[in-house]
Amino acid sequence: MTDILRLQKEDIDISRLLLETRDDADGAQLVFVGTVRNDADSLSGLEIEAFVPAAEKDLADIACEAEEKFGVRSVHIVHRYGYLSVGDVIVVTIICAAHRGEAYDASRFVIEKIKEKVPIWKKEVLSNGKEGEWVH
Repeated sequence: MTDILRLQKEDIDISRLLLETRDDADGAQLVFVGTVRNDADSLSGLEIEAFVPAAEKDLADIACEAEEKFGVRSVHIVHRYGYLSVGDVIVVTIICAAHRGEAYDASRFVIEKIKEKVPIWKKEVLSNGKEGEWVH
């Protein structure tokens, strides 16, 4: 199976991704879902920008590294860009493996590497009309 690695503007259909990535060889199919959180009470959403070709290459590199390092069968990453409201799904990762231990280890590795390496930028959109901050 080819890993699913992409950036998109559209909502992420998690149920469909689960079906597309499922294999009878998996004892674990671990899903991480990252959402837009409101930790300032004035946030209405995020404007997410990405350099898509470079970002998708980095996602592929991260998936390969996780598969080799943790021995998981496959790594799937879908990340959104564009305007997202509070509560919207930003990123979904699915790690498929024979056992849960390596799936958990790979999942944390993948999301940390995405935040560290992939050229994706987020700017706060405030509900009070003030200029938001670029956030890491």
